[in-house]
Amino acid sequence: MALLDLFKKRNKPANVRSVQFLNGDDFTEVIGRGFSTLADNPEVITACFKISQLISSMTIYLMSNTKQGDVRVTNELSRKIDISPNKNMTRSTFMTAIIMNMLLYGNGNAVVYPHTKNGRLEDLEPIEAKRVSFSEVIGRDEYRINIDGKSYDPKNVLHFVFNPDEQHLWKGKGFRIPLKPIVDNLAQAQATTNAFMASKWKPSVIIKVDALTEEFASPEGRQKLLDSYIKTNKAGQPWLIPADQFAVEQVRPLSLADLAINDSVTIDKRTVASILGVPPYLLGVGDKNDAHPHHRAANPEGKNVPGAAYKY
Repeated sequence: MALLDLFKKRNKPANVRSVQFLNGDDFTEVIGRGFSTLADNPEVITACFKISQLISSMTIYLMSNTKQGDVRVTNELSRKIDISPNKNMTRSTFMTAIIMNMLLYGNGNAVVYPHTKNGRLEDLEPIEAKRVSFSEVIGRDEYRINIDGKSYDPKNVLHFVFNPDEQHLWKGKGFRIPLKPIVDNLAQAQATTNAFMASKWKPSVIIKVDALTEEFASPEGRQKLLDSYIKTNKAGQPWLIPADQFAVEQVRPLSLADLAINDSVTIDKRTVASILGVPPYLLGVGDKNDAHPHHRAANPEGKNVPGAAYKY
């Protein structure tokens, strides 16, 4: 008897709180699907593209050091660099490709291969980030740039670096590490918003029906009741229902404001703008007048006055 009592005690259900889980289909709607890179995030793309647009509109000067100081040089070389660096793209597109590689696609690195003929510069070719890799020369303070598997000396290739790596100062690392968790949060917020807007569990009206009604026993019968009493031909037309069989109640569904989605998205967008160095209004947060502290000090009331807008 003692063994039997011990067995019953061990197998007695524990007094624990019940836990409910979402249905499998509903759960996968809320969780973001798949792996997403920084290039898949619209906020990061917008900020990086705006920076590239601003830089691509700036003139590149070829300067010469003289006894009278630095003097701008105007010749075929300066024309090649500033006007037509690549035969297949405009100068603006050429600069945009370099900046986007540095900030986004190349993770802090952009490589341009110069094509020469008889010692003269013929063309400047920006290399896609996926074709480039870097290798350190062991035992020497040097490295090699690999393009399509072929190794090049950095002296013969243009290598633009953004945010140097702490271990290898010759290589950029971009903003992938600080931006990745924020981008994940934005992607999750978008997935949650999409799932919430597409959810079927948020009716605006609940109708209580007498369960003894024969039509209520089947889905076809319930649809027939809706068509008979609730369905109308015009929007706003009143419903005519039996008082002893129906009771209509209005419910307030859960909104995005209740989930605090908008607040978290605003904070994440401001963080992305701060890391990339662009005014937050470019990402849809705030306005031009509060983009810079100097402008706020000169215009504390936030009125649209000349000069109050952010100037990059």
